[in-house]
Amino acid sequence: MKPSKRLQSLSSAIFTEMAQRRRVVENRGTKVIDLGIGSPDHPPAPHIMEALVMAVQNPANYRYPTTEGSNPFRQAVADWYEHRFSVKLNPEQEVHALMGSQDGLAHMAQAWIDPGDLVLVPDPGYPIYAAGVVIAGGDMYPMPLLNENDFLPDFSQIPDDVARRAKFMILNYPNNPLAATADRDFFEKAVRFAKDNDILIVHDLAYSELAFDGYRPPSILEIDGAKEVAIEFNSLSKSFNMAGCRIAYVVGRTELIKPLSIIKSNIDYGVFLAVQEAAISALRMDISGDYPNRVAELYQKRRDVLLDGLTEIGWEIDKPKATMFVWARIPKGYSSAEFAYTLLEKAGVVVIPGNAFGEKGEGFVRIALVEEEEVLKEVVSRIASSGLIKK
Repeated sequence: MKPSKRLQSLSSAIFTEMAQRRRVVENRGTKVIDLGIGSPDHPPAPHIMEALVMAVQNPANYRYPTTEGSNPFRQAVADWYEHRFSVKLNPEQEVHALMGSQDGLAHMAQAWIDPGDLVLVPDPGYPIYAAGVVIAGGDMYPMPLLNENDFLPDFSQIPDDVARRAKFMILNYPNNPLAATADRDFFEKAVRFAKDNDILIVHDLAYSELAFDGYRPPSILEIDGAKEVAIEFNSLSKSFNMAGCRIAYVVGRTELIKPLSIIKSNIDYGVFLAVQEAAISALRMDISGDYPNRVAELYQKRRDVLLDGLTEIGWEIDKPKATMFVWARIPKGYSSAEFAYTLLEKAGVVVIPGNAFGEKGEGFVRIALVEEEEVLKEVVSRIASSGLIKK
């Protein structure tokens, strides 16, 4: 008996290897600080947990939920989009609930491509983008995200025959792993490119609320004409510390989200209604302003503590304007993996090699801001003592 050959292309080898190496270091007696996986370390706000507790105690919430999400949940999403982005959505037809944005992104290719069809994917990029295409039997054309282009794809460098063949294109700003951002001008270019080549834009906006220094990430749906060619995924995982709840959504024109809706209706029954009620509480309270969302403030302080400290010891890293990650160029003389392994061995700190996210990630590591400020100060002290960074 042999599993599917496609599994050979679905490797999380570097994440598994970092976990194994961490255990070896811990077994030597070192207390490892893990800045690898981007999982929020704080719980949701009290009113969100209270809403969940009350909803769990409601017997009516234990029936099968609808795949697309409850009417109140979809209305809350539509209201929040209008409040946050001034984008009007029809809650009955232009909002669909998901079990986390990864759920929707993983099934997107199955809804839109046949074996041999082409998808434009960012390089580096969040691993599920490529994995979803592999599972569906599609082909990928990587769009290099380079420092000299502010980590934005250069559409002029995509060959005409590739653009004509592509079924959809994945964008992600604010970006994981790069912590890069995009402005309205970029999204206008993306929409024009998509219209010129009959390409669907799939925009992952999971970090819309984790922005710093007054920056407010835009929705691609704010752009005139974007609804004709773009859909957008957003999540409550990071913005509201609800990662374990598995609640997100996709929004866009009915015809563009319906294929994913059909796939979803054939594989699950939707998100637990109690979780949807907790999400409604999060969105409604954010709209009202009665309970300000402080999650971004938390990560901004952590960013400053870590990067100010690293700058002092000679590791200069640009401060990102958004996300819970730092994308750091490594010292010369190491590959990304070698540096991550050495940092774990000498400092007891876990980071993820940049090439885990694509070929163009070589020369960088991703650092997750998932520890308190005092722990991040300890990270700086350990790296300073390791001798890996030279002033």
